[in-house]
Amino acid sequence: MLSHYIWESRAEGEIVSDWLSQFASHPDVENDEQIHALFLLSHFLYFGQDELRFLLKSLYRDFIRAPILRDIRISNSDTRDQDFIEKKFQCQLNRLRFLPVGNPAESGSHLLYYFRQESTLPKNLFIHTHEIFGRQPAGDSVELTLRYPNVSQYIFIDDLCGSGTQAKAYCRDVLRPLKILSPNVEASYFVLFGTTKGLDAVKKLAEFDNVKAVFELDDTFKVLNVTSRIFLGEAGPFVREKVRATCERYGQRLFPVHPLGYKDGQLIIGFNHNTPDNTLPIFWGGNEAEDGPWKPMFRRYHKVYGT
Repeated sequence: MLSHYIWESRAEGEIVSDWLSQFASHPDVENDEQIHALFLLSHFLYFGQDELRFLLKSLYRDFIRAPILRDIRISNSDTRDQDFIEKKFQCQLNRLRFLPVGNPAESGSHLLYYFRQESTLPKNLFIHTHEIFGRQPAGDSVELTLRYPNVSQYIFIDDLCGSGTQAKAYCRDVLRPLKILSPNVEASYFVLFGTTKGLDAVKKLAEFDNVKAVFELDDTFKVLNVTSRIFLGEAGPFVREKVRATCERYGQRLFPVHPLGYKDGQLIIGFNHNTPDNTLPIFWGGNEAEDGPWKPMFRRYHKVYGT
C-alpha cells in the first residue's frame, strides 16, 4: 500500500526485503536492527511528483504573487479594481527573473520546468545564472555589466536548503558582483524545504533580501536527536540511542565523513527526482560498503564531483 499510494510504486516488496536484509536481526526488539530500519522507514517523508507540483504552486502563490498584489493594492489606496491590479501585476512580473540553484544538470533546473507549468509563466522569465551578467572587453580584462538592467528581482529556486552551503556559494559568486552593479536590485532564495539551521545560516549572510521555505524543517525533524518528533522519550520498544547506534554503524561504512547525513542532517526525506544527502545514508547508500554495493531503499543520484 505504501509503495503504491505514497512511494509511486518505486519501492516494491522485493526492494524493501533486499534493503532490510543488509541489517542484522536479533530476537530482542530493542537490539533488532531490521526493526530499527523499519521503524524509520515508517516515518520516511516521500514527496512524489504531484506533491512537488503542489508545493511549487504554493511557492508562487504565497511568496511571489500574493506579496506583489498586496503592494499594488496598498500603494493605490487599497483599490479593488481587478483589471487595474492585474495590469500592474503583469508589469511587475515582467521585471522578475527566475533562476535555478546549481548548474543546468541539477535539481533546481528540473524543478523550474514544473514551476513554470504550474504558475503558467512565460519562459522568457527564466534564465541561467550566467545570463545575469553581460561581459564587455575592457583593455586586457573583461568588464561585467547587467544583461537585464530593468530587472528588479532575481528569484533563485531549489528543492532543499539543508546546511545552506550551496546558497553561501551563490552569495560569494553571484550576489556580491550583482549588488555592486545594482545595489537596489532584490535577490530572493526560495526553497520547497529548508532546515531551520540552513535557512538561518543563509539569512545571517545578509546577501539575499528574502529567504523562505514552503516547508520548514525544525530540529524535531533531525530524527535521532533528543528533540526528535518520532521518539516519545526513551521508553517503549524503540529506544532512540539504540536506533541511532544502528544508523551510525552503517553510516560509517556508507558515508564515513557524514554517517548521519551531510553535515549531520539526520533527515528522512526523499523526492521523486532524488534523495538528498542530508537524509540518513542507510536509505540511499552512499559509498559502496566493504562487503559489496549497498542496496538502497530510495536511490540517490550523486553529483559527478562528489556528494
